[in-house]
Amino acid sequence: MGYACAALAAARSPVRWPHLAGFIAVIGTVAVPLVWLTVAGLEQMEVGVVERGADLLTSSGTPYLHHPVEVPDFNPYLPGMALFGLPRVLFGDSMLTSARLWCLVGYLATAIGAMRVTMQGVCRDERGSTTATGVLWLTACPLVALPLAFGGVDPPVVGLLLLALACAHRGRPGLSGVALGVAASLKWTAWPAIAVVAALLMASGGRRPAAKCVVVSTGVGALAVLPPLLVDPAGFYQNVVLYPFGLSATTSSAESPLLGHLLVATLPHGKSVAVALIAVSAVAVAASLLIRPPRTAAAAAHRLGWGLSLAIALSPATRVGYAIYPAALFAWPSLCRLTRSTRGKDRTDTARWRESLPARSHPGRAVAP
Repeated sequence: MGYACAALAAARSPVRWPHLAGFIAVIGTVAVPLVWLTVAGLEQMEVGVVERGADLLTSSGTPYLHHPVEVPDFNPYLPGMALFGLPRVLFGDSMLTSARLWCLVGYLATAIGAMRVTMQGVCRDERGSTTATGVLWLTACPLVALPLAFGGVDPPVVGLLLLALACAHRGRPGLSGVALGVAASLKWTAWPAIAVVAALLMASGGRRPAAKCVVVSTGVGALAVLPPLLVDPAGFYQNVVLYPFGLSATTSSAESPLLGHLLVATLPHGKSVAVALIAVSAVAVAASLLIRPPRTAAAAAHRLGWGLSLAIALSPATRVGYAIYPAALFAWPSLCRLTRSTRGKDRTDTARWRESLPARSHPGRAVAP
């Protein structure tokens, strides 16, 4: 219904990507389902896992159970993810303290930040309008809207990756490293982005910004990961290494009929084959970064999208919902271009920025009236 109403609004609009249609789509596909599902108490299992992890973190120093047995006992996320469950631990059980809501807040904050950084150089009023339009259409994408409504934990990671790419695009390796480090403290899916962004910075700015980004990102990630790892190495290994990669005795609930799952189900040594294929694809992506590094943020987003697509397809334990990563990474550069023409214009950021400056006179040259 939300998409149908948005389509009607878009059909009546004179522009191709109307702000109102995106707003209607987000209300109908994210806001309304989110409120209804929260009131009804329906949520993905991840929400409870994150909130339990926050409770364990505050009481024992680690968000992981030492001897997980059944699927609900496992916490496959890195320690930083537990922060989204802290509001419920600190302020009690309510709709406003749900980890689902705070994952949405984290996604919106980082996605808006990524779009605003990307749109720097555009006059202030238009920057705010086009930023909102881009974020609305990205959020309205079905692969993004669904996990936001049901309580998925991947959207804030995606937002941080987009923010890191935007900062790298603007020549801010330190801020890009901070965004990558925070993402790397949430899920393993963020770690490949460090190599891709470093390759982008190396190609566009040289070794120094690339090294700065790598040091900052790995440092921030290590600060979040090391304390729980030192408190309970065995629990960390069981929860964060074996289980999410489908290598533990307990079968992960993250199963979809993708290639990696089919290999495990049909071949005698399917897990070994899937892991070997993941290693080969990782080496291939790494080689592509060395041989032909991305020189623009758009190229880096596409390279990361393809790398994560291979990892998702080949992983023994995966979900189709993980497609939010390549979907957002492939869509983000296009949305940045499309939002720059939402007012029927197709000029560059530099031209707009120059037009926003006051006219200056030059010696010996008449100023046009």
